Amino acid sequence: MHSEETKEYRKKKASLWFNTLQQRIITEFEAIEQEYIAVNNILDKKHFQHIPWDRNENSVQNKELDGGGIMAIMRGNVFEKVGVNTSCVYGQFSQEFSKQIPGTEESFDFWASGISLVAHMKSPLVPAVHMNTRHIITGKAWFGGGADLTPTFSDDDDTQLFHQAFKNACDKYDSEFFDKFKKWCDDYFYLPHRQEHRGVGGIFYDYLDCPNDDIWETYFNFTQSVGEAFLDAYPQIVRKSMFKPYTPQQKEAQLIKRGRYVEFNLLYDRGTTFGLKTGGNTEAILMSMPPEVKW
Repeated sequence: MHSEETKEYRKKKASLWFNTLQQRIITEFEAIEQEYIAVNNILDKKHFQHIPWDRNENSVQNKELDGGGIMAIMRGNVFEKVGVNTSCVYGQFSQEFSKQIPGTEESFDFWASGISLVAHMKSPLVPAVHMNTRHIITGKAWFGGGADLTPTFSDDDDTQLFHQAFKNACDKYDSEFFDKFKKWCDDYFYLPHRQEHRGVGGIFYDYLDCPNDDIWETYFNFTQSVGEAFLDAYPQIVRKSMFKPYTPQQKEAQLIKRGRYVEFNLLYDRGTTFGLKTGGNTEAILMSMPPEVKW
């Protein structure tokens, strides 16, 4: 294939995967909600609300921006607030922001697609979670993403299950991936002003450069494996503790822990910065904010 044909093939294949993964996660999370209400005889069934958005409607400075996405939000009995969003956006970076992005030396043009998920749970005994994977094309093409777990009260079994799922995904491609990406996650999800980590980690990776078709396919398959690992591990963690009783004191501790989450996302998170700097949907970008929080 010619260069432009290759780019279009990659774009379609990556975007289709992100959209497919979104629907699979939504189906699984709604099933968890159904299980909970069946046991507790709750009549109010909860479902995701799908909200399409168009990037042109959110851009006032550059009308050449294009693309959009789907916000999928649910406020349920297990998931106090969960967002599973996909996007596919393209256009030009600002000259200033382009300095932070690889492959923009000759052109500010970019294309980006991905899935971003954040779940804040009603029970303080069920950890919050974040997962994001993405594909970006400028003068270069690369994959990035990862997932991390944020419990209010650490549970060694949950941490082990979560980490092992991603280790298995990593080990299929490179024996050094897990240790490298786990450390990157620990270093990234850290609040210097608090001198503490946001949670118990997971993996974080970025700039997996794809200079040719073989490497692109390898890293695309790896990114799919990351999504599969999340879909396998996190629902197990939720189901383990979603029926356990908790105290008002435990709920209070959860609300304070959420404050750390907010601080990180507003001060340090790359995805937040990227979205706001590229004319993204503000509500979709800030869907990571918890529904209730205390300091």
